[in-house]
Amino acid sequence: MEFTDRVLKCVDCGAEFVFTAGEQLFFHDKQFKNDPKHCKQCKAKRTRGSQRVRPETRTTCSDCGAETTVPFKPTQGRPVLCRSCFQKQQANPPAAPEPGAAPSVAQD
Repeated sequence: MEFTDRVLKCVDCGAEFVFTAGEQLFFHDKQFKNDPKHCKQCKAKRTRGSQRVRPETRTTCSDCGAETTVPFKPTQGRPVLCRSCFQKQQANPPAAPEPGAAPSVAQD
């Protein structure tokens, strides 16, 4: 298969960059389906650790009632825990019924 240099546009900065025949051969050999979307400078910025900023949301812990911030937008009907309550829950997970066990029914 013959490859020729192609000019692509970076989705971050809008600059044009060359997708060389050698790079295309590499992508083909690795069976990558998509062309690169970022120029070398923007790709370098992304790999250096300029991570996305997560939005912090102020909310109240469902267990202890303390005000806390979480790195997501809470959804209706799901409990939101502060860090200490979350860690307690991770250390002591609620006991789940064994698979196949019959549910216990109170007898009068």
